[in-house]
Amino acid sequence: MNDAIVEYLYVVAIVFFVISLKWLSEVKTSRYGNWIAASGMAVAIGGTLLAYQIQRVDLLVLAVVVGAVVGAPIALKVPMTAVPQRTAASHAFGSLAVALVGSAEYYQRLPNIDTPTLAVLSAEMILGYLTFMGSCIAFAKLQGLIPGKPFIYGGRNFVSLATLGVAVALAVYLVANPTQSFVLPIMAGFAILFGFLLVMAIGGADMPTVIAILNSYAGMSAAALGFVLNNQVLIVAGALDGSSGFILAMIMSKAMNRSFTNVLFGGVGAVAVASSGGPATTGGRTVQAFTVEDVASILRDARTVVFVPGYGMAVAQAQHVIKEVADILQSKGVDVKYGIHPVAGRMPGHMNVLLAEANVSYDQLWEMDRINPLFAETDVAIVVGANDVTNPAARTRPDSPLFGMPIMNVDKAKTVVFIKRSMNPGFAGVENDLFYLPNTMMVFGDAKKVLADLVAALGKQG
Repeated sequence: MNDAIVEYLYVVAIVFFVISLKWLSEVKTSRYGNWIAASGMAVAIGGTLLAYQIQRVDLLVLAVVVGAVVGAPIALKVPMTAVPQRTAASHAFGSLAVALVGSAEYYQRLPNIDTPTLAVLSAEMILGYLTFMGSCIAFAKLQGLIPGKPFIYGGRNFVSLATLGVAVALAVYLVANPTQSFVLPIMAGFAILFGFLLVMAIGGADMPTVIAILNSYAGMSAAALGFVLNNQVLIVAGALDGSSGFILAMIMSKAMNRSFTNVLFGGVGAVAVASSGGPATTGGRTVQAFTVEDVASILRDARTVVFVPGYGMAVAQAQHVIKEVADILQSKGVDVKYGIHPVAGRMPGHMNVLLAEANVSYDQLWEMDRINPLFAETDVAIVVGANDVTNPAARTRPDSPLFGMPIMNVDKAKTVVFIKRSMNPGFAGVENDLFYLPNTMMVFGDAKKVLADLVAALGKQG
């Protein structure tokens, strides 16, 4: 009887997971997608508890309590700026759990482990351990614990691939000699080392894509473990996670006009590239700073305004103040839109999540391909901390590491207002040529304060 109930619960969980992915792909239904995914996981956990005989209830309860005590504050208290770090940490914990379960299965089944099972376990453990370490490094870079620039040295790709090759060779040896259990920790060590070398060599500008790739690795590892454990819901959930992460990584690579290999091994952002004619170059061009009052004056006669948010908005927690500025403009009959670049921020959909938190209407969020043709007819484009994704060098300078990456065509607007703390380059280490264009107004300062002052200035205009 229990077996039949478990099967039904697993089917319900799988259906919930599939529906959640469908709903999460649309901004309007994303909240419901999140809830149904959580419900599906609760059903899957319930089914798993029924499927196995529990020998130590006390340890199970302890694990649930510890998880709740650690997880609840993270979910409730982590600011939106730290969601990318939280996502990387989740990947780390999930992949480590999968890898440890795989290791436990190997030792538990010795000496009667069959070759196909051990082959799947070896692949799963390599993926799990490298994803664990890669996710830890991604977390450290996103949190600023280590520099975001890629760790570059001569022959780095050879060293990285050789490390992975050793891990795979050890896995093959273990499959051929199942009782040589001393090989497993060595194999795991090389997998961990490869994860470290892989992500250390990737710059901060590529972290959104890296997070998607690591998500894919974690899903594939979980699916492989599901086959070993004969757990259907783990197979399907892992496959959904792995495939969706892979597809998302492909979409984001396309958005940057980059290949997987270039993201993983290109080392973009290793050296800061100054734009020709910047303040420190021979061209002698300088940036002209404007005041909030200047911006308010320009907005007074604007009919169309497009906000282009980036990670600077997230850092300043300025999404709510942007909404205030937009509301004032709309009350005066101004057409307001938000232009969203696929890789703006530090994780997929980062800007959408932040703006949704500020209750920005979904129909005002325009993706890059839709909004770009409209910039030529836009009176004012207000860029809030979006650096690399607005850099015209991506179109005009073949020597730039950004060259070929589709960007937001804000430079084609009649006036560009760029709100930024300083002249520091973005994650890619590339100075933004947009700063020096004659139609650009640079406003320096914390985005939240600048926009709050702009709210006050617009209010004075009546």
